[in-house]
Amino acid sequence: MHATVAKAHHTLSRGAMTLYSFFAVIFVTAGSAAPTPLYRLYQQSMDLTPLLITVVFAIYSFSLLATLLTVGGLSDYLGRRPVILAALLLNIVALVLFATAESIGQLIVARAIQGIAVGSAMTAMGAAILDTDRARGALLNSVTIFLGLTFGALGSGVLVTYAPHPLHLVYTLLLVATAVFAVMLWAMPETISGKAGALASLKPHMSVPSQSKRVLLRLTPANVAVWALGAFYLSLMPNVVATTMQIASPLIGGIVVATLMGTAAITVPALKEWLPRRLVLTGTSALSLGVAVSLLGIAQHQVGALLAGTVIAGFGLGANFSGTLRSLLPTAKPDQRAGLLAAFYVECYLAFSLPAIVAGLAVPYAGLTMTAYVYGVAVIVLVAISLIASLWSDE
Repeated sequence: MHATVAKAHHTLSRGAMTLYSFFAVIFVTAGSAAPTPLYRLYQQSMDLTPLLITVVFAIYSFSLLATLLTVGGLSDYLGRRPVILAALLLNIVALVLFATAESIGQLIVARAIQGIAVGSAMTAMGAAILDTDRARGALLNSVTIFLGLTFGALGSGVLVTYAPHPLHLVYTLLLVATAVFAVMLWAMPETISGKAGALASLKPHMSVPSQSKRVLLRLTPANVAVWALGAFYLSLMPNVVATTMQIASPLIGGIVVATLMGTAAITVPALKEWLPRRLVLTGTSALSLGVAVSLLGIAQHQVGALLAGTVIAGFGLGANFSGTLRSLLPTAKPDQRAGLLAAFYVECYLAFSLPAIVAGLAVPYAGLTMTAYVYGVAVIVLVAISLIASLWSDE
């Protein structure tokens, strides 16, 4: 399909485009997790409240969601390479803003631009992976986000703890890597020829087919819990670790976050042969158990217990995410899947932002530890609702 497109001066194979897109989207996504170990430093240097930290985090989710709903399909019309290049250039702008940030306003603008960059990169690079490797494309796309968040949180934690210039170096390194990927793009083949209708494609379109509503309703509580848990880890968990465990090192907070995402990344391909129903039931059970163990670790001030609970929760997160997509998407006809996926993304990224903001609002009144307890209990309740609904369902 479109095998002869853009061969004039691009000498590398379509297989090279698969590898390029896979690693590039991981690096771009890693940048979105890089601020996580730095939030406590930002809080100290800019006198930020927990609410402002969660707002900075959530702005990214809102801009990424808006990007997915508007330019998510743009590469189908303009080609993969132009959209990928635009995403990389926007990412460079965001990283420059992060590296030079001296105020909350600069952080918010940087996160907003970063959300646009990551949303554009995820769709265009993900589509390029599917174009060039249909056999493994879906599996590769299912782990890129988790791998990016893992490497971003862990790498940033290491640099912030052991390297100089903690508020600048990680962004400088990511900027250099992004620039390298932008240069490498010149040698990559275009994988589609494009088509007319680019402007019309920018109109947001989402819908839930009637035959999909029951499945989505059943899976929604656990899906919201999954994304809300990820949001808490990426926004406030390093602060919880520093406050409740009395551990000043940003590395530990980064390790906890990386453990959640890394376990999820391993779980998705490891369980690819499981049936969707088994994935959902196992994932929801593990998620609730993992959160409970993590809360126990916080209560006992035990990092080991927190990490153990995070591993279990990460397993549940990966299994539930995979099972949800594999349960939901087959319910839609081919011409309905884009609209259903858009509606699913809206649900995911609202759950990825709004609960974190609510938690940030609660911290000054309830305290960080109590907020974590209530947040964790809410996640367990949501997961339990979906678990009961799934057990009663014949699907």
